[in-house]
Amino acid sequence: MSGAESLIGAVVLVVSLGVAAQLVADWLQIPSVAFLLVAGVFVGPQALDLVDPAIFGQAGLQAIVGLSVGIIVFEGAFHLTVERVREASREALGLVTIGAFVSLVGTAVAVKVVFGTTWPVAVLVGSLLIATGPTVITPIMQVVPVRDRVAAALETEGIINDVTAAILAVATFEFVIASQSSPVVVIEAFVARLAVGHVVGIAVGGGTALLLKRWHLSADNALQNARVVVLTAALLAYALGSMWLSEAGIAAAAIAGIVLGNAEIPHKEEVAGFKGGITLFVLSFVFIVLAAQLSLGDLRALGVGGLVVVIVVAALVRPLGVFLSTLGGRLTVRERMFVGGMGPRGIVPASVATLFAIELRPENPEAATVLVGTVFLVIFATVMFQGGLARHFAQALDILPMQTLIVGGGRVGRELAVRYESRGEEVVLIDSDEDTVERTRADGHRVVHGDATNATVLEEAGANRASVVVAATADDDVNLLVAQLATTRFDVDTVVARANQPDNVEAFEDLDVETISAGFAVADAIDDAVERPALAHWLSDSGRTGDVLEVELSNDSLVDRTIEETAEKLPNGYLVAMVSRNGTDRVPDSDFRLASGDHLTLVCETNEAMQDARRLCQGG
Repeated sequence: MSGAESLIGAVVLVVSLGVAAQLVADWLQIPSVAFLLVAGVFVGPQALDLVDPAIFGQAGLQAIVGLSVGIIVFEGAFHLTVERVREASREALGLVTIGAFVSLVGTAVAVKVVFGTTWPVAVLVGSLLIATGPTVITPIMQVVPVRDRVAAALETEGIINDVTAAILAVATFEFVIASQSSPVVVIEAFVARLAVGHVVGIAVGGGTALLLKRWHLSADNALQNARVVVLTAALLAYALGSMWLSEAGIAAAAIAGIVLGNAEIPHKEEVAGFKGGITLFVLSFVFIVLAAQLSLGDLRALGVGGLVVVIVVAALVRPLGVFLSTLGGRLTVRERMFVGGMGPRGIVPASVATLFAIELRPENPEAATVLVGTVFLVIFATVMFQGGLARHFAQALDILPMQTLIVGGGRVGRELAVRYESRGEEVVLIDSDEDTVERTRADGHRVVHGDATNATVLEEAGANRASVVVAATADDDVNLLVAQLATTRFDVDTVVARANQPDNVEAFEDLDVETISAGFAVADAIDDAVERPALAHWLSDSGRTGDVLEVELSNDSLVDRTIEETAEKLPNGYLVAMVSRNGTDRVPDSDFRLASGDHLTLVCETNEAMQDARRLCQGG
């Protein structure tokens, strides 16, 4: 077989394995990186010897990996919008500063103590393992529906620390291989590459945005042109940055992605989807090729020390860095524990470590072994365990909130969002009006812009994992169609629809959804204000700290207990106002015994008491 045919066969095999790995990962709902690494080792020279990375040549491999990393970093940064960062700006800032510093120092100390390497080599390993990366974090967030602020903090950290790790590692590597230099070289090299990346990234990103806006006015194939131009911009930013200064291309690609992602360009959503597909392709290819180059001897040479370093990095350094960097933020203790347990490493440390090891091995084989062995061992362990167990970990910590979709960002929808969020629920609003969307986002709510009568828009907003959908627009036709989609296509447990015209109430009730007639609701509110003024005032007071909660009893420890006995278990500041059993409602006395499946209506003095009571009644 000729060299060309061998190369074609290797490429086709790698691509096929990459697609298979993606399909298996989607089926099992864990990051595909784990399967890509296993597939690479399996077909590499250490096992079946079907793919030898040497066939690409050292220069060719460096070019392929470099351009691929540029595309991957650009695609991740493209989604790093200002609105996304605002969700957890304080936590994200802490993770990319304090958290990154703790990771660097902690990992370097562990490598130095366990393997006895020189400090420059230890710092080089620590620099690379700062990176978590969107290629491993984003798939986890897609299957673990944590609060948006938690996902935003993790995804922002991954994108920024990818760039930080790559540039810092390159700067440290120059110090490692330099015959004579001072640590100042690392700082100078880091700042220089970051500066070049900003200049090139802003120029390419800004210029591309202007070009797309102008083309949108005249081009017939605007969508196709937009996709090609954006992909070219990613490659151009990386190439220009790298040509100006080695490895500055990663920063340039990231900055260009951020600029374009925050610009108002035509066909933005379609471009993002196209870029995501390209990223999956190059990610699969590069990870398998890099893993094929991995020597199992490097992993065996680390011995027990390698496992010790992995445990220190994942179970000690990562949680400590997250704890220190999220002090005083909005994340709860349990959410901080989850973030502390989510530090999977991805493509940047794998690619950069492999390329460094090639250059370092002839002069210092021991350092090359420690570098590539430690990095890949941490990648394997963190992706397999943290990625595979992420959902179970989140469930154990009870941080998966109820997802509530509210269609309609008007006054009614925004007021409902405020009330639900105060109870600790995760709320997403949907509205088709741009001004309403911007106003609602300015109020701090999460909003999806689109037509909620389109099933794709509902799915994007999370209807497939929503427990409640509220159709609250001023258009009964919209509310009726949304209610129908929610019940028939997405099988949502609770669907509530607003009927603006009394004549339409029967049509809503035919769908078997809870219907609120606007006219009747006003009459009820007036009646409450006259007959129950104190309760009506408390319920309508936006500044109140408590609320009324209805929850199904599923905690066996409370079953067959009297109301008086239950009072000893539930937190202070609550009252059992009503118990509903088999369709019958009653106001219980102190001797009334609870049964599994009872619906308890609790009047809670504070939101904290309400959330604690909910968890306890549900078995948390």
